[in-house]
Amino acid sequence: MRTSLRRWLALGVALTLATVLANASPALASVPYNGVCGDGYNVNNSAAITGGTIYLTYNNTNGRNCVVVIRADPGAAMTMDAVLKHSDATSWRRDPGEWTTYAGPVYLEAAGRCVDWGGVIGDAWVVRNGTNCG
Repeated sequence: MRTSLRRWLALGVALTLATVLANASPALASVPYNGVCGDGYNVNNSAAITGGTIYLTYNNTNGRNCVVVIRADPGAAMTMDAVLKHSDATSWRRDPGEWTTYAGPVYLEAAGRCVDWGGVIGDAWVVRNGTNCG
């Protein structure tokens, strides 16, 4: 009896997990980087956010980071923001507004320093602290 119960429980858990993964929200699907930071900027990091993706890029030539927040489904203007700062700083560089496709680019010279970066789409926000410290 216990073996049968364990098998049924395991099967139930497996089916539930399969259903959750199969129906995962496309709102967290990765959106391709659009190159808006400019020539020489390469994607160093990214973060999923409900409704899109946040990209942190870096330019080896000028030592600058760039953040852009890109919507998965561009459309009517909505609240968006791209944010970036040195990890040891208190003020953010930002691009807040009502945007249809993306927020940013926001630039910061950060060669050899850690950065905090993130973004906002509607009511969702994501921030990554103390990353890309090179």
